[in-house]
Amino acid sequence: MPLPCRSRTLALLTLLLGILIFADISEIQLELGNSGGRGTIRSAANSLHSKSNRVEVGINGSSSPAAVDRSNESLKHHVRLGLSKWKHNQTLSLKIRDSTMNVSQNLYALLPRTSPLKGKHFRTCAIVGNSGILLNSACGEEIDAHSFVIRCNLAPVQEYTQDVGSKTDLVTMNPSVIQRAFEDLVNDTWREKLLQRLQGLNGSILWIPAFMAKGGKERVEWVNELILKHRINVRTAYPSLRLLHAVRGYWLTNKVHIKRPTTGLLMYTLATRFCNRIHLYGFWPFPRDQDQNPVKYHYYDSLKYGYTSQASPHTMPLEFKALKALDQQGALKLTVGECEGAT
Repeated sequence: MPLPCRSRTLALLTLLLGILIFADISEIQLELGNSGGRGTIRSAANSLHSKSNRVEVGINGSSSPAAVDRSNESLKHHVRLGLSKWKHNQTLSLKIRDSTMNVSQNLYALLPRTSPLKGKHFRTCAIVGNSGILLNSACGEEIDAHSFVIRCNLAPVQEYTQDVGSKTDLVTMNPSVIQRAFEDLVNDTWREKLLQRLQGLNGSILWIPAFMAKGGKERVEWVNELILKHRINVRTAYPSLRLLHAVRGYWLTNKVHIKRPTTGLLMYTLATRFCNRIHLYGFWPFPRDQDQNPVKYHYYDSLKYGYTSQASPHTMPLEFKALKALDQQGALKLTVGECEGAT
């Protein structure tokens, strides 16, 4: 193409681009005049960026800017037709609404105004897992000697104090525990058992991950109702789902490719924020101990678990390997047998 002709074409395209950008700026100013909101500015800027890119496609591709504009007019026409035929889909609206968890009055009443651990710091912390490796360990006295003791999933302690201790400063309660350990409160007997366990917490922090998994909100409500009705002396905490993502992201960043962190790993990661020294007990994701003796999954029941199953949401052996490496580096102490004071 001769140079003068090419220059005229370039000038024409530049002029068209300028007109489109000027029109977009006018739209932005009109929108700002109507609302003045920060979201409007962002929306208008995105609109401008999108339209500028559209013009560039028209210049470099086979379509001309005029063709792009015509397609936009066609799109606007169809949008207007769609709006005129709009009909409310109540079924879909209810489905979307029910996919979120509404905060009930009971849960709202128990939400802490500030974190129960705000400003707290402890010299030593014990995190007590629920593995059968604790049986005959005689670790109870050592566990209770720590400044702060964390336990998992409302595990019973009264019948096992010699091995697991009794002191409890924070205990977790996954909603599934109500189904598995308390038979979904099908009768007064199971409700009384749960009530006794909650009353035994005696001012501890009850850590309920109500927002971390789908389902279970009904079980959370049962527990909240019991706490309020019987004025149980506990401090409740309801962690955000973002904590789960943050913990998983932290370990992935450090090359520990877990699926979903176990409660034990969550508690260890949490404890690093307020404990100088952290001791782990009852962490053992294998069916046999170091001497090849059988080990129960939980020290207090006969539940079976497939540690290496691909269907499992957790990767317990991988977590344990990471914790053992931290033990060898002195970041934490991992006890997997008898405690030092055992006779």
